[in-house]
Amino acid sequence: MSVLQMLAVVLAGFGAGLINTVVGSGSLITYPVMVMLGVPPVQANIANTVGLVPGSIAGSWGYRHELGETRSLLVRLGAASVVGAVIGAFLLTRLPSVTFQMVVPVLILFAALLVAFQPRIARAMKPVDGTRWGPLLIVVFLAGIYGGYFSAAQGVILLGVLGLFLSAGIQTQNAVKNVLQTLVNVVAALFFVLTGDVRWEYAALVAVGSIIGALVGAFVGRRIPAQAFRVFIVVFGVAMAIYMGWRAFA
Repeated sequence: MSVLQMLAVVLAGFGAGLINTVVGSGSLITYPVMVMLGVPPVQANIANTVGLVPGSIAGSWGYRHELGETRSLLVRLGAASVVGAVIGAFLLTRLPSVTFQMVVPVLILFAALLVAFQPRIARAMKPVDGTRWGPLLIVVFLAGIYGGYFSAAQGVILLGVLGLFLSAGIQTQNAVKNVLQTLVNVVAALFFVLTGDVRWEYAALVAVGSIIGALVGAFVGRRIPAQAFRVFIVVFGVAMAIYMGWRAFA
């Protein structure tokens, strides 16, 4: 790997760490960059998940003051996320790699569209009483499976879900989202370390960038709108969905 390639991965990790903390969907930057540098899709996804763990932890720490009285909530939702993450990671390492290559363009496009329409969806949603644990736990569990298999846009999915069920403000919802996202990434990463083929050189570079990006994201998340990031992610995500689709079916 050349110095320019290393720098590209670190910068991608920085952008992913920042965007994951502020909005979600930072994997739409790191994953395609590694694939474009020649890393096989499944290995790129594994390295991405492992590399983003430190940034996820840093982002959660940066939002610790917004968690408030959410311990009981985090215990229940965290358990659902952990179980889902194990299933998703298991599917990634057991299904044929060709399946992942065919599914990923669809997942990336789906993630990009979620990012694009997330503000409209959020405005249409009216938070209801948070005691409807059944539906909430099921959807968080499914989001954990998605995140364990392919992490892009799991933060957007979680924000949409939490907006439906919680009356807490958006900053508290984002803090809870960061914790759940961190749990999914940590559990999936541990699974991959124990059973998968981790490209540590890429994971380490992503980790360096993501830690710095997450700390910056926690600082600016309360101060600037995320619209510019959102537009970039959508355009980049659609372009990468087309590129990955071409690679899978060419």
